[in-house]
Amino acid sequence: MPELPEVETTCRGIAPHTEGKEVKAIVVRQPKLRWVVPNSIQEMVGQRINKVARRAKYVLLETDIGTTMVHLGMSGSLRVVDDSLAPDKHDHVDIILDTGKALRLHDPRRFGAVLWTQESIDTHKLIGHLGPEPLTDAFDVDYLVGCAARRSVSVKQFIMDAQVVVGVGNIYASESLFMAGISPKRAANKVSKKRYALLTQCIKQVLARAIEQGGTTLRDFVQAEGKPGYFKQELNVYGRAGEPCNTCGELVVQLKQGQRSTFYCGSCQR
Repeated sequence: MPELPEVETTCRGIAPHTEGKEVKAIVVRQPKLRWVVPNSIQEMVGQRINKVARRAKYVLLETDIGTTMVHLGMSGSLRVVDDSLAPDKHDHVDIILDTGKALRLHDPRRFGAVLWTQESIDTHKLIGHLGPEPLTDAFDVDYLVGCAARRSVSVKQFIMDAQVVVGVGNIYASESLFMAGISPKRAANKVSKKRYALLTQCIKQVLARAIEQGGTTLRDFVQAEGKPGYFKQELNVYGRAGEPCNTCGELVVQLKQGQRSTFYCGSCQR
């Protein structure tokens, strides 16, 4: 599933090819995605894309009169192609630009979304309730400690809650907790402020590194087969159950938390 670093990589990849460009047409081949693509999306035609931005895992195409919100779902990707290129089976939406290129959504599982809004993104019903971006100053130790005060859920589930902070997916939660030396089983309200200070920095470091590595493996978004270059993960615990910990040599353990697999080292993480 595309997570925050992959979505950020997508934004950075398509921005040079879309910002400042006029939308000449929008072709919707399959409107039945996670939510039906609204007819109002056609209001974007004739508008110039002023900025490509991201909030949580939404790609935002901002114009003077509104914003197109794109979610990649479980398996989606955005790429820039020649608008004359024949679509594949799962190419559901094209945003055709005045350059002869098209921003094309490919989504085999159709869990993605293409929406149009003229309201402020900050108050939109899909975004307004979300927590802060993890790489901003709004996400700091005081904020995290305040959120955790009455939460007895495990700290891993806590930091994966998008209403607490966006973008800390399963991989990043496991890796951040390992880096901070915190057991994923510990209750959120049983973690000290000192350890939350370290965890806050670890989350920022893990996500920043993932974005940086995603950028270094970025494929050419103009090519038909172009897709975001998912970063080459240098993982300490995630997906390494039964393998020796890179730090202490003890075996990495796997367990289920909230229907998700958790990986950790019982020796390094307390």
